[in-house]
Amino acid sequence: MTGSLNPTALTRLLGSWNSGALPAYRELADVVRLLVMDGRIPLDVALPSERALAQTLGLSRTTVTAAYSTLREQGFLTAGQGSRGRTCIPHRSSPVTMPGLAAPEGLLDLAYASLPAAGEVVHRAFADALTELPALLPGFGYDAVGVPALRQAIADRYTAEGVPTTAQQILVTSGAQHALNIVLKTLAGKQDKVLVEHPSYPNALDAIRATGCRPLPVAMPAAGAAAGWDIDAMVAAMNQQRPAMAYLVPDFHNPTGRIMSDLQRRRLARAAALAGTVLVVDETLRGLNLDGVSAAPMASFSSTVVSIGSLSKSHWAGLRIGWIRAEQSVINRLVTTRTTMDLGGPIVEQLAAARLVGAYSEPMDARLAELRQNRSALMELLAEHLPEWEVERPRGGLTVWCRLPNPSSTALTVLAPDFGVRLAAGPRFGVGGAFEQYMRVPYTLPPASLEVAVRALRAAQDKIDASPQLRRSLKSGRPAAAAVA
Repeated sequence: MTGSLNPTALTRLLGSWNSGALPAYRELADVVRLLVMDGRIPLDVALPSERALAQTLGLSRTTVTAAYSTLREQGFLTAGQGSRGRTCIPHRSSPVTMPGLAAPEGLLDLAYASLPAAGEVVHRAFADALTELPALLPGFGYDAVGVPALRQAIADRYTAEGVPTTAQQILVTSGAQHALNIVLKTLAGKQDKVLVEHPSYPNALDAIRATGCRPLPVAMPAAGAAAGWDIDAMVAAMNQQRPAMAYLVPDFHNPTGRIMSDLQRRRLARAAALAGTVLVVDETLRGLNLDGVSAAPMASFSSTVVSIGSLSKSHWAGLRIGWIRAEQSVINRLVTTRTTMDLGGPIVEQLAAARLVGAYSEPMDARLAELRQNRSALMELLAEHLPEWEVERPRGGLTVWCRLPNPSSTALTVLAPDFGVRLAAGPRFGVGGAFEQYMRVPYTLPPASLEVAVRALRAAQDKIDASPQLRRSLKSGRPAAAAVA
């Protein structure tokens, strides 16, 4: 989050940083740099003054001054006034381009975290939809709110989960990304702050920037016993920064796969209400519960929560069906915005989606069993072939979040296609280029394909490890901004 970091908090993040292998100022600068790159120290945060940090660490002020000077030279600290520089990422001059959405033929695509269609279930839903279509053909076919049958099916599903909902509280959209764009354009203005988890879903970060809003990143704790969400930091960000909105993925978070507890949800809902922050909750991955853990929908803790859902991850992204659940007065405002973007979604897909939502659990047992098998296979393959990678075991969702032994995510992403794999670099999941030491790896491919992919990653990692100069040269420019799902 933007603001300042006090000496005690920074000392806790530094841990046992001084090994004595290098001059103290170099080691201090290196550790701070890595904390910024992996997102544990957010961007645009003022570091403690030289005097205050020197006193807390028991160092000479000269040592801290030299460390800060090194960080400024490397581009990780702004000049600022006096010693109160702010964290940042070095500017890269290489242009960022957007390649085609599909991976070139022959590449295993690990940039996407999506599944093929739930086979017969989706096919049958479309067949049923075609039998229902003739009854709607006399109408104009424009419906900015959504087909009534689908809105009711979605409302019934929320009600079954303990959140009483009417069809009037549902707006059907063309996927979750479309839903988020509608919400942003309606409830947030240009230059408004939008609190986000750090790391977060790349396409959401893109949407926030595209609407002229400013992402306000709050770091998630590193993997381990305390892994989860830093609720204290999120509450503090709301109190101090008063963001207009917070975009959260509390259900099998993308990319970490974590799930937020009911207690944490209750605290966030209360804090958001006090700060006047609209909680926008992405529940697209909620159905992909691999460990049987449970948490109530965020909307059960506050009537003002805006929930976004989709069938893209659970059933098939090709449906392009999503939705927004909110208070009816908010839905009315969202519909007004939606009509400036389009006049409604395709009817046949909505009729098919109504069938799928109404029988949501039908394909899920087999789908979850397949994902558990894939997850186990990927975890075992990474442990065998890339044991130096620290892999966080997800509770659900579609991906694992890996900490690399060095800041080589961009280098791996540039090099991996030579070995037959397409990746999304860690910085795609952060603000300003953080997470250079992380990589998201989906387990959406079958075990045999995952083995080929992991062996390719091993080969790419070996090439980088054998040539530090190669790693530095690859990092000198950002890779193309890969399409990510």
